[in-house]
Amino acid sequence: MTEVERALVGGCCPVNVETRRTAVGRVKATGMSTLPPEDAPEDAPEDVNKQSFWMPGNYHQTVKRTEDAFQACNDIVTCFQERARVERLYAQQLSEWSNKWRPLVDASPLYGSLLQAWQCFLSSADRLSALHSSVCRSLVSEDGDRVRTWQKETFHKKLFGGFKESQDIDTGFLRAQKPWAKRLKKLDKARSAFHKMQRKEHAIRERETHANGNPDVSIEKQKRIQEERELAQLETEKVRARYEKVLEEVTRYAPRYMEEMECIFDQSQEEERKRISFLKQAFLSIHRHLDVTNNDSVKAVYNELHNTLMAINEQDDLRWWKNTHGPGMPTNWPQFQDWTPGKKIKKERKQKAVEAQASTIERSVMIGGVRVRALYDYDGQETDELSFKAGEEFLKTEDEDDQGWCRGMKDGGREGLYPANYVQVV
Repeated sequence: MTEVERALVGGCCPVNVETRRTAVGRVKATGMSTLPPEDAPEDAPEDVNKQSFWMPGNYHQTVKRTEDAFQACNDIVTCFQERARVERLYAQQLSEWSNKWRPLVDASPLYGSLLQAWQCFLSSADRLSALHSSVCRSLVSEDGDRVRTWQKETFHKKLFGGFKESQDIDTGFLRAQKPWAKRLKKLDKARSAFHKMQRKEHAIRERETHANGNPDVSIEKQKRIQEERELAQLETEKVRARYEKVLEEVTRYAPRYMEEMECIFDQSQEEERKRISFLKQAFLSIHRHLDVTNNDSVKAVYNELHNTLMAINEQDDLRWWKNTHGPGMPTNWPQFQDWTPGKKIKKERKQKAVEAQASTIERSVMIGGVRVRALYDYDGQETDELSFKAGEEFLKTEDEDDQGWCRGMKDGGREGLYPANYVQVV
C-alpha cells in the first residue's frame, strides 16, 4: 500500500496546515460553488458545475490520460517510421540518379574543370544518399527503440486490460470521492424534501388566500385551511433545519475532500510531467536527426561542391585543350632523310625514340600547367598506381582516359595512375 493509500484509509492525505487553511478559505469564499443553489428548481437543466472536476465521477478524464499517453507513443513511433521510409526512398532515388548519369557524364564532351564540376554533383548526391540513409536508421533504431523501451518501462499492462498506473489513480480518486458522494446524495435528498415542503406550503397559502376572499367558503373550512397552513409551516421549518444541518456537514467536510482530491491529482500531474518531459526529449532527438542544415557532413558536401564550381577555370581548360588537341601538341616535322643500309630497322628505332620524346614533351607541358590536390585518401591497389592522402598536392602528367584514370607524378618522382574524381585542379 502506498503512502497516499495509507493516508486515504486513515481519512486524509498528508497535507500541511497551510494547504488546509487555503482550502477552507476557498470554500468560504466560494460558498462551495460545486453545490447547486438552494433555490434551483428540481427540473432545471443540469448546472454547469456538474461538469466540474470536484463532482463525483468527473475525474475520469484525468485518469484516461495514462491510456492516451500510451496510444500517443504508438502513434509517434508509427509516424516517424513512415518518415524513415521517406528518407530511405529519397536516399535510394539519389543513388539511382547518380548511377544513371555517371557513365553519361564521364563520357560527355566536356573536359577539364567544367567536367569535374559536373561530376562533383554526382559524388555529392552519393554522399547525401548515405547521409539520408543514416537518418532513416536513426529514426528507426535509435528514436523508435528509445520510445518503445520507455513505453514498456513506464506503462504496466494489467492481465485483463488497462494499466496499473491508471488503476492506482482511479482508486485514489474513488476513495477520496466515496464519502463526499454520500454526503452529496444526503444533501440532495434533504434539499428535495425541503423544496417539496415549500411547494406544499405555498399551495396551502394560495388556498387560504382564495378562501379568505370568497364568501362562499364557510368559516369552518377557512379554519381548517388555516390549520393546514400552520402545520405545513411547522413541517417546513423542521425540514429546513434538517437541510441546513446536512449542508453545514457537507461544507465542513469540503476542505478535507478538496485536499484528498488535489493530493491524488498532483500525483497524476507528476506522472504526466514525466511523460511530457520524456516526449519532449524524444522530439528533440528526432529534430536533431532530421535537421540536416546543422549537419557538418552536409555542410562539407555543399562546401566542396561550391569550391569545385568556383575552381572552374576557362584559361586552364583552354590550355589543356591546346596542349592535348591543338597547336601545343608535339609533332615530328618532315626532314630530309638519306637512304642507308639497314634503314628500315633504324627507322623503326628512330620512330620509337620520337614517340618517347613526344610523350616526354607532352608530359612536361602538362607538368608545367596542371597541379592537382587530392580530395580523398587513396591507396594504390596495383604497382602502377599512386597512393596519396587527402589534401596532398602533386602533378597531373596525363589526362583522364576512358576508364576514368589519370597519370600523375609526386614530388619525389614517383609516377602512377589514380582515379580522376579523387582530385581537383589547384
